[in-house]
Amino acid sequence: MGKEIVRIKDGENYITLNVLLKLTNIISTGGEAKYYLVNNKVYVNDILENRRGRKLYKGDVVKVEGKVFEIDQ
Repeated sequence: MGKEIVRIKDGENYITLNVLLKLTNIISTGGEAKYYLVNNKVYVNDILENRRGRKLYKGDVVKVEGKVFEIDQ
């Protein structure tokens, strides 16, 4: 299973989980994040995560829907 790289915007130190879900087209709006996280398994660094505002930093790995995303700058 290959990793897809998700880049943090220039000048920022992190992105939130709901932004990652939007950027990767797993959800279409930020408002869907809470519902999505209640009903689907999302892992951050192999730990089940349900907080849509979870900050993701360089090196964090998110697993969702059989896909793997690594955060980079």
